Amino acid sequence: MIWNDLLAAFALYLVLEGILPFLNPGAFTRLMNQISHLPERQLRRVGFACMLAGAVLLYLVRS
Repeated sequence: MIWNDLLAAFALYLVLEGILPFLNPGAFTRLMNQISHLPERQLRRVGFACMLAGAVLLYLVRS
């Protein structure tokens, strides 16, 4: 059952990641260009905040 949940989560991740490039490729390109110019320190902070938010959301959903 754990593998099924992991694969379902990965499949959902791929669907969500593909929405913006599919619906608006120009905006996606601009967004990636802006992100590529961010300082590494700020990018790490944003990444950490996303991981933390995901972990909290997962905890809330699973409890």
